[in-house]
Amino acid sequence: MKLNEISDNAGARKGRMRVGRGIGSGKGKTGGRGGKGQTARTGVRIKGFEGGQMPLHRRLPKRGFNNIFALELNVVNLDRIQAAVDRGALDAKDTVDVEAMVRGGVLRRAKDGVRLLGRGEIKVALQFAVHGASKSAIAAVEKAGGAVKVLAPPAPAQAGEGQAGAA
Repeated sequence: MKLNEISDNAGARKGRMRVGRGIGSGKGKTGGRGGKGQTARTGVRIKGFEGGQMPLHRRLPKRGFNNIFALELNVVNLDRIQAAVDRGALDAKDTVDVEAMVRGGVLRRAKDGVRLLGRGEIKVALQFAVHGASKSAIAAVEKAGGAVKVLAPPAPAQAGEGQAGAA
């Protein structure tokens, strides 16, 4: 078999339908768009239109907001950290931070950082460097002989930052 002889199985690829090429083609005249009017044309703006009645999305009250400065933190409990130490994925001598947790398979991706929570118990003294930690998690780590360093969140960029002040 040669590279130029390779082909798909018969029927694996379907040819494209040429629309609006006579009634004998099966997609002639209206070209699959139905009758006349707004929906037969391009640029249709009818989604959510209720015939003049106030649409549902305008009848319901607006609620809440989306904080654009919110950090998306991974949440990790102590029992998952202990399990990773037990299976050898995390080294007890190194500082446990986001990169170490991703390398050890505790987290899939780093996101904006890690918040440590206190479910479960930890048996080894670990040094943590995380973006947040609950009081119970800090207490449990310190009881085991470790320490938790809470990192400062990255400051949002100010409007005039980075520009030289010319007077």
